[in-house]
Amino acid sequence: MSKCGVRMVVEPGSTEITKTGAWRTFVPVFDHEKCIKCSLCEIYCPESCIHQIEGNFVPDLDFCKGCSVCSHECPRGAITMVLEEK
Repeated sequence: MSKCGVRMVVEPGSTEITKTGAWRTFVPVFDHEKCIKCSLCEIYCPESCIHQIEGNFVPDLDFCKGCSVCSHECPRGAITMVLEEK
């Protein structure tokens, strides 16, 4: 029980069903020609929203928060953060 007397239960894995990418300002754009398939973007993504699909790494924009970790970790500069137009 919390200090205010309210019981709280948090379900594990709730971010799998809660789309969290709606508030981002920047979106990652991948240059697949520069990509060497090292998968560092997928490994370091704090939201685990980058996946390899048909040989290319692609962010799931429903969950990407635009933090730019993937861009900073890419050794080839294959990921650029651009202002998202909404």
